[in-house]
This record gives sequence, C-alpha cells and structure tokens, in this order.
Amino acid sequence: MKTALITGASRGIGRACAIELSKDYDLIAVCCKDNTDKLEETASFIKKNNCEVITFAGDVSDYGFVSNMVSSTIKKSGKIDTLINNAGIASIGLFTDVTPSDWHNMLDTNLTSAYNTCHAIVPHMIHEKNGHIINVSSVWGLVGASCEVCYSATKGAINSFTKALAKELAPSNISVNAVAFGAVDTDMNSCLSEEDKVSLCEEIPFGRMASCDEAALFIKKLSEMPNYFTGEVIKFDGGWI
Repeated sequence: MKTALITGASRGIGRACAIELSKDYDLIAVCCKDNTDKLEETASFIKKNNCEVITFAGDVSDYGFVSNMVSSTIKKSGKIDTLINNAGIASIGLFTDVTPSDWHNMLDTNLTSAYNTCHAIVPHMIHEKNGHIINVSSVWGLVGASCEVCYSATKGAINSFTKALAKELAPSNISVNAVAFGAVDTDMNSCLSEEDKVSLCEEIPFGRMASCDEAALFIKKLSEMPNYFTGEVIKFDGGWI
C-alpha cells in the first residue's frame, strides 16, 4: 500500500496535502493535536477519493505518541513512503516579550516534532531503501523576520536539519527536502487585519498569497521527484523574498 503520513492535517496546508495525496495513495495517516472535528472532516474528504485513512489525535512533540502513530500506520500498511512534517505554530511579537515557556513550546512544536517523526520512521525507510521526507518550512528560516524571532529560528533549524539528514540518508535512497513557503492563505495568518493583508500582498510580485491547494500541489510534485533530488530548501513565495 502506498502510504503517506502528514502531521498537522486538520486544516491549512496539511489538510490540502492529505486530500491531494489521497488521489494517488492507498492510505493516508493524518494527525492533529486538538482540532479532532476538523481532522475528521479531512478524513471524510480523503475517503471520497477511495483512499483509506487513519486519524490520530495527540501532541507531535511527544515521542511516545509519535512512535505509536508510526508503528500503528506501518502495522496497517507495511511501510510509509512519504512523510510530510507540516505541524507548526507561529507568533508575532517582540522578542523581549517571549517567555521561556513560549520559546520551548515553539521549539517543541516546530522542531522537536520533526525529530520525533523522522527518528521513528527513518529505520523503516532504510529497511525499504526508499522514502520521501518533506519538511514544511518558511522563507523566514532563510532571512529571518522582525517580531518573529523564535519562529524564524525554528524554521532555520528545520532547513539545516533537512540538509544534514538528506546527506545521511542519501545512501539509503531516501530523499529529504524542505519547502520554504512565503505567505500562504491559512488560519496562521488570521491574526492579520485586512489592511495588513493588503499591504503584505502588495509586497509579493504575484500580488497575492498562495492558496493551500497550490502549496499542496507543489508538495505532491516534490514527493514525486526522483529520490536523487534531495537536500534542497525550495522557496515557494511568488517571488517575494
């Protein structure tokens, strides 16, 4: 069974990825932390494409939860062909206002989660001598953003994590890449006022944010690339940065 596991799939890019991949996969495993109703909506869309689905609710920064999710998926399908590390959070504010708790929560959700999923899945991919790992990153991981210091730091770490792991896993025919997204029209940007959104779009040569469907289609295309294509952090930002 051709199988993909996607974290943070209750909405946004994660949901769009799950639906897009379900057109060509036999089984999609999806998870979220709290939005279980939304995750079930995602599952219903997947089923409409005649694809099996498994849903998991839990914290991807919890290694025990992730390990169980991976083992349960492999038990059902025999393998995981594609891993999409999409779960993440963002916040806007002065660095001096960031508490130690805020910092650790950002690290755990955006970075530790990728360690957890990869650490649990990689041994199985090595056994199969095949696999695609795609990490959802941000252009702020490349250039940094004022008032998003912690978020930028985690995405910069994801980019380095991607490049280093790609080198280590290349001999096993496993590709590891990241997509550095610019502005995507998701709930993560719901904190912006309409005026802020207009100003933001004026900075983007394309004149608008990317849609979740466009983001998902790009990730799917990346998952279909030859495994030789690895170690890349690819911008998808409408020419913004």
